[in-house]
Amino acid sequence: MSDPKIALIDLLFHDTNLDRGLFYRRSLKGHFERMVTDEQIEKATTTPPATTRAHMRGTFIQAAKQWRRDYTVDWVHLKLNDEMQRTVLLKDPFKSTDERFQKLLASLERHG
Repeated sequence: MSDPKIALIDLLFHDTNLDRGLFYRRSLKGHFERMVTDEQIEKATTTPPATTRAHMRGTFIQAAKQWRRDYTVDWVHLKLNDEMQRTVLLKDPFKSTDERFQKLLASLERHG
């Protein structure tokens, strides 16, 4: 598994370019069974699972944009870039709500 050719195959398999990606090239030859439709993939790019912290991230981003607030988001942090620099840390990927998150959302409207 440490052979450089294995690493290259891994990179090629995960290449999202439809022309270069090994997955896409092999799929055209019928080597993989589709488990989801293109429509399901498209929906997943804009609709986070309601049972995960991704739901909180998406909700926070929507609200921050609605209230024209400056924010920073990564996998585990939601941050308002204001004078108070409020940040919520979301460690559990399978938690879809949090009291601190609710307070941060409420502060968007109050200070918007």
